[in-house]
Amino acid sequence: MLEQKKVLEPKEWVEHFLHYLEHEKGQSSYTIRNYRQALLEVSIFFSSKDKRWDSLEYLDFRSYLFELSKAHKLKGASLRLRFSALRSFYRYLERTELYAGNPVKNVKLPAKEKRLPKFLSEDQVSAFLEAPIRIWAKENKLLEDEKSQQKKKWRALRDVAILEVLYSSGLRISELVQLKLEHLEEKNGMVRVMGKGKKERLVPVGEPAWYALKLYRETLPEKLKSEIIFVGPTGKAITPRSVQMMFKKYLVETGLDPAITPHKLRHSFATHLLDRGADLRSLQEMLGHANLTTTQVYTQITADRLRKSYEKAHPRA
Repeated sequence: MLEQKKVLEPKEWVEHFLHYLEHEKGQSSYTIRNYRQALLEVSIFFSSKDKRWDSLEYLDFRSYLFELSKAHKLKGASLRLRFSALRSFYRYLERTELYAGNPVKNVKLPAKEKRLPKFLSEDQVSAFLEAPIRIWAKENKLLEDEKSQQKKKWRALRDVAILEVLYSSGLRISELVQLKLEHLEEKNGMVRVMGKGKKERLVPVGEPAWYALKLYRETLPEKLKSEIIFVGPTGKAITPRSVQMMFKKYLVETGLDPAITPHKLRHSFATHLLDRGADLRSLQEMLGHANLTTTQVYTQITADRLRKSYEKAHPRA
């Protein structure tokens, strides 16, 4: 006798969707977390109106959009995140035949603001990359205990290596913390990266980054060494949150805005490559963008800078 397929209740749909994203689509932990939170908020909103996932219609989501925009004053990325989660969720329900139709499909969001990515200048990046060593040198003078000095040293060299690799290869933090020794191809000057959707790509790594990696691995205590490249004091992989906190520390040391995110180093990587003549297709591949249009935003940055430089310098601009 054939086993009957379990019929899922609407309250179970979200967890099955998130399981699908993680184990079949290979989405990042950030996407899973953000989608979970977005769908939880929607569920709470409609539960207060005694409505379930299988009863919601187009007009319900129009009213939800209005509520978010007017009452909660959300806009831009916050609205897009919530409705991106909802659209993916209902597409999943359609494919798995849990629900027919997509009530959010035609809900129109406010027009997306055109904002260019922010980036650091080459001089700012240089000063920023040296920040861990500057701080270590200051602290080292105050430490008489050799054990404490060595502890500070390997962490400083680890942080240098992290910053160098981020800038050298334009990696996302989620990609950096997953790096293992097997992903390094020093002979070819490349690193294998597992990007969004479990898509693997090869990215070049510059000589300063390789040198920083070498120094870090040489000073890393033997008990902490493993296949994972970037580790914390317990030997476990460093977390994205740790990288973010470390980033702020070095921004302050360099006199830069501590609100700048690690992703700005990725923007800087892309902008500086284009400034020095890199072609758009190669940049797309290095960044791991699925669509060239996503990469093209960096050409606008370069064009804006050229225009401002021209207007400032040309006598008949």
